[in-house]
Order: sequence, then structure tokens, then C-alpha cells
Amino acid sequence: MEDKKYILVAGLGKSGVSIAKFLKKKGKNIIVTDIDPSMAVAAAELENKGIKTETGFHKTETFLNADKIIVSPGIPLNNKYLAMAAQKGIPITGEFDIAAEFIDIPVIAVTGTNGKTTVTTLISEMLTNSGLKVFTCGNIGTPFVEYFMKDEKADIIVAEVSSFQLDTAGKFSPDVAVLLNITEDHINRYKDFYAYSDSKWSIFKNQSQNDIAIINNSIKEAEKHLKAVKSIPVFFGRENIYPERKTAIIKPDKIIIDNFPMDNMKENKISVVDISGAGLKGEHNRENMAAAFIACLAVGGTIRGIEKTIKSFKGLAHRIEYAGTINGVDYIDDSKATNPDAVVKALECCGNNIILILGGRSKNTDFSYLEQAVKKRVKKIISMGESKTQINNALADICTIVDADTMKQAVDTAYKIAQPGDTVLLSPACASFDMYESYSARGDDFILNVKQLKKQKHKKTKTNLKIVFDKVQL
Repeated sequence: MEDKKYILVAGLGKSGVSIAKFLKKKGKNIIVTDIDPSMAVAAAELENKGIKTETGFHKTETFLNADKIIVSPGIPLNNKYLAMAAQKGIPITGEFDIAAEFIDIPVIAVTGTNGKTTVTTLISEMLTNSGLKVFTCGNIGTPFVEYFMKDEKADIIVAEVSSFQLDTAGKFSPDVAVLLNITEDHINRYKDFYAYSDSKWSIFKNQSQNDIAIINNSIKEAEKHLKAVKSIPVFFGRENIYPERKTAIIKPDKIIIDNFPMDNMKENKISVVDISGAGLKGEHNRENMAAAFIACLAVGGTIRGIEKTIKSFKGLAHRIEYAGTINGVDYIDDSKATNPDAVVKALECCGNNIILILGGRSKNTDFSYLEQAVKKRVKKIISMGESKTQINNALADICTIVDADTMKQAVDTAYKIAQPGDTVLLSPACASFDMYESYSARGDDFILNVKQLKKQKHKKTKTNLKIVFDKVQL
């Protein structure tokens, strides 16, 4: 082991590679480690830049001799090597704290169980349509430190932040922090729901009294956490349950903020944004638009830019995305729904008579959370992946469940069951990693199978018509 002190980057994913390159550019001595031997290609790229790597194994001494450890979000903090390093007093941090040392422009950070990517994208587009240069990063896909390696600078950074990233963000302090919602998720990573909730609320912990905290007023047990929030709270919801606090009230066709004193507003007056022509549908998306609206106003966004975005924004790939219609049956791709609350919201958007494709890798998921929504809206469940047994145990008493081993089998089974007017909805409530490398790969497979099925049925229909025509000629 080298005598010279070094920073250890644990994890050779997208963020780990970017952090290593960034710190090397800053003149730091770096070692990168990843227990996955398939990361050899990424490791070779770093080795060519003079960065030492260790792949396919972990060395205890590499962790214990590090000056600091920067851990990728995918690695649990109770990992035995990290635990040994922590016991020795070695600082363990993450990408957002590295970025915090270099930030010199305003930052909006967005977290929550569901809707993070949608709201992060909405805010970015609203600000762009307001004439600002925006860098969008974080859990949405682009590592935060990539900004500091760009020649072109932005006016503002908009970052999606997961709970895993917050767990290693001891210094990160966004100017505007958004907490969209908190429902059960990642219970395989946290000891219980309360630990997960605490992680989400920590987005506000380093804010000052001049910063903005945007909070969904329907979050349960918010009062005990609000006592620790030093920044200015602004709420959003269908009702103003905190009359003494600033709140954006959500109506079916508009969002109203009363007495909202931001620097870009000449006076404290009522601000209204029209959402009557919004491309996004559903109550949860009205909440998403409200959160984005407040965040944009807080940093200089314009009502015109906000309304333009609301009218043009149609949603994200794999999030309640239309995949096609076959024989009067709509097929909807909601592969991004990796927890039960996201599934409930998708069911609400899709009406009734739904054939629900459910399952994947469980995160200690409580499928009983779906009972009421399934009773009300689902006619059949098609279960797939590692969680099939759990799904059957939780929901078989209230809905007929058919098992499928592949996405093709699931789509073909749904086609056989469905009647005109039904909806086939892929909304798994689970991670994808039992069968796919990502939720997007799972969604792509669903769309591919729908397209192939539609093509096959169309070809069959044309053949049948030709037979009928030939008989008429006879």
C-alpha cells in the first residue's frame, strides 16, 4: 500500500467515475475500488488517466488507510468495509458533499419517494423557458461534479437527490430544497420507515434562515420535523392546513400562492399559474406542478415560462407512458413505479378495468398497501419476477392473479384477458434488477412486446381480410 495519503472512491458507477476524474483533475491522489469484476472496462479508462483501481475484490487495508472515502449511492453504509473505516474515524462522504465545496451558483434540490425526476425536469424546463441557463444533475442521471468540468457555466443547478445520496451529504446546503412526499420504500436498506423518513427530511438540515424549504403539506408527522427546519417553509397542497404559513393551494385548473415575497417579485401579491391545459394528468401531477412552480418563483422564474412548460410538458419515459392500443385496449408503461405508492397513483390515472402487471425484485415491499386501489380499479393481476409469491400472499384474496415468467408472456396473457375499454398497465411496485439492468430496460421490453403483438395482430387481420375477399371473388 502506498505511503502517500489518498482518497478512496468506492463504486465504479457513473458517479464514481466522474468523481475520480474530477478529483484527479484537482491534483488529488485517488484509488477507486469496486467488488464487481465486470467494471474492468471502466477501471481501464481510469488507469489510463493515472488513477489506481481495484476491481473484483475489496482490500481491507485499502479502506483503512484512506484519508477519506467517497461512497457511491448504491453501496449501503453498513457495508463491512465502510463500517470498519467508520470505526477507525475515517470520514465517509458522497458526491454531493464534494460538489458542495465548489458550488458558486444557486442550487435547487428535489427529493421525495415519488415524482423526483418529473419535478426536477419540470423545474429545469420552466427555468429554461424563463430565460435562465440550467444544469440538471444528480439522481436523474448526470453526476453533480460534471458541472465543474464544463467550460460553459449555468445560472442555476437543479439536482434530483435520492435518500441514499442524502445519507452521505453532511455539508450539502441547497438554496431551495423540495420535499415532495414520503411513503414506504427502500425498507431493505433502512432499519424501518422512520429511518427512511429521517433521511428525506435531512435535505433541509444545512439550510440557513434565508433559504427556502418547499414541503407537501400532506406528509404525515411533519410537525416534529418542522421544528428543526431553519429555512423559510413554503407548503403546497389542496388545502391550507397551515394558515399562518405560505402555501400554494392546488385547484383543478390553477395553482395559487398568496403573499409570496421572493426577490424577483416587486411586491407581496397573489401569484397564479394556469394548469387547465396541462399535459400531465392526475392529482399527484398537480402536486408536482405546484412544487415546481414555487421553486421556480423562488429563483427568478417567470409565470410565462412556467405556464409555457406546463402546457408543453407531456411527462417522462416509463412514467404512465402510453405504449399503444390493440383492439380497443390501451397499454401503459409505468415501469418507473418501483414502490406501491407510485402504483396507486398510476391506477388513479388509468381509471378502472385495469389489468395490472406487477412484480420484480422486492425492497421488503408491503404489497398489502395496494389492497384498496386493487379492489377499486383492477380486474386481474399478472405477477412476474422474484416477488410473485409475496404478491400472491398479499393480494390473491381480493383479485385473480396469473403468473408470468417473462415480459412477453405477461403481455400475451394480458392481451388474452383484456376486453375493449380495458387498460393493461405495467406498474411493478418493485425494482427491476431480478430480470433487467434498469427500470428503463424493463419498460423498453414491455413497449417492444406491445409493438410486436400489435404488428402480429395487424398482420393476422390483413390475412383474414384477404381470405374473405378471395371467397367473395369465388
